[in-house]
Amino acid sequence: MSIWFKNLQLFTMAPSWEVSPAKLEEALAAHPLLPCNAASMQSQGWQLPTPDSGWVYKQDSNMLVTLGVQQKLLPAAVINQAAKQKAAQIEQQQGFALGRKQMRDLKERIADELRPRAFVREKSIRAWLDPARRRFIVDSPTPKVAEEVAGALRTDLGEFPATPLITQTAVSAAMTTWLMAGRVSAEFALDQDCELIGGEQGAAAVRYVRHGLDGAEIRSLIKGGKTVSKLGLIWRERLSFVLTEKLAIKRLRFQAMDDDGSTDQRSSRQTEADEFDASVTLMIGELGGLLDDLITRLGGLQT
Repeated sequence: MSIWFKNLQLFTMAPSWEVSPAKLEEALAAHPLLPCNAASMQSQGWQLPTPDSGWVYKQDSNMLVTLGVQQKLLPAAVINQAAKQKAAQIEQQQGFALGRKQMRDLKERIADELRPRAFVREKSIRAWLDPARRRFIVDSPTPKVAEEVAGALRTDLGEFPATPLITQTAVSAAMTTWLMAGRVSAEFALDQDCELIGGEQGAAAVRYVRHGLDGAEIRSLIKGGKTVSKLGLIWRERLSFVLTEKLAIKRLRFQAMDDDGSTDQRSSRQTEADEFDASVTLMIGELGGLLDDLITRLGGLQT
């Protein structure tokens, strides 16, 4: 079972706020994920992080939670096609074409009829509460999904004062400086991906993928006014990732990780629960160190 987060959306929690694992467990247990009913298109609720845990997986002060979302898939093209066929039958019966309002009402009726038979897609979104460092981290490539998880916690707990993490140094400015210099620090090395954008709205972006980033061409683009919006980095030769100007971490990969996202550390005596515990220990230790070093390199948190 792979626990490793692949994309990090970073929040900071208010220093005055705290929640016990027991209180969090109680709040999440009251709102489990339920299947979509016949009338709804989406259902949201909490899932067990692992079959052997409660609603909150605890390790020292760290807590992992999982938000589940079910969505019914009912494409507009399917509704339109069914409505078109039904409209043709009605027009033949009444002898004239349907008006705009009639067609709109027909589409709504068709959608209601198809909704109970729509396919259901389910996804799980993992999040990590790190009270010792006042961090809340969601495994998602988009801020919108991360905010949905934070919003669900606010609803179920009554309050959850978590805001996007902001550093003293602007991320884009720092990445541009690093790329111009051709180096970052003892902890970080440049990888082989980057994206540069122009200062003007609508300006073209230049992307380099699996490409050396120490060439004169890139420095020339920066001198011409482009800034870095994404940059591939390697942390202590153990983690590779892409950092964005919004301080999101994407395509995170542990260098010792297999292609399926797991690490080769399970012995023949380990149960799945033991493997999960070991993976969480490794992930929390590595990602905690990565974020500590990254925030320090960006001048610390903005207060």
